[in-house]
Amino acid sequence: MASSTTFLVLTALLALLAGQVIASDPSPLQDFCVADKDSHVNVNGFVCKDPKDVKADDFFLAANLDMPRDTTSKIGSNVTLINVMRIPGLNTLGISLARIDYAPLGENPPHTHPRATEILTVLEGTLYVGFVTSNQANRENKLFTKMLNKGDVFVFPEGLIHFQFNPSPHKPAVAIAALSSQNPGAITIANAVFGSKPPISDDVLAKAFQVEKKTVDWLQAQFWADNHN
Repeated sequence: MASSTTFLVLTALLALLAGQVIASDPSPLQDFCVADKDSHVNVNGFVCKDPKDVKADDFFLAANLDMPRDTTSKIGSNVTLINVMRIPGLNTLGISLARIDYAPLGENPPHTHPRATEILTVLEGTLYVGFVTSNQANRENKLFTKMLNKGDVFVFPEGLIHFQFNPSPHKPAVAIAALSSQNPGAITIANAVFGSKPPISDDVLAKAFQVEKKTVDWLQAQFWADNHN
């Protein structure tokens, strides 16, 4: 009886470990896989450049991330993303970087990264940040918020709607974020819902937001600024 119980426990543990292994990204099988952007082969990511042709510049970008960015857009922010499209050596490494500049009262509006968790630190100024959970068992979408000062760090879980807002009417703010994907993607909620091409039917949106269609039509007629560069 004891041996049978032990066998069942070991089987359950092996099944759990196997599930975790399958759910995780595989370990790299080589030192690097620099993206070959000239290849016409379609894969999930980019084909590897021949290692003999790899140079130090494949891992380098003179990004000038120490320089302030233009934040004169309607939303008052500017995201400078450094991903695999800008540094080919990031291919398969599962990481990217962004500098975010905020004008006084500027914000990085509610958005999601479908392929990445984000960890952000404030370099200058103050930020009010938060994220919203997915639909919970109690049918609530819980909001988590925090006021961040210079040097503080906050994490936004993968795929969840999140935002950052500079509450100061006089001082700009700057943050650096690391993301757990070579190409995290960004879906800005307002832009996607009201600025899609072609537009989503105003019947659909009026029903979803429980407003009159003329309100939806007005929102769809606005210019939805993109703060990603």
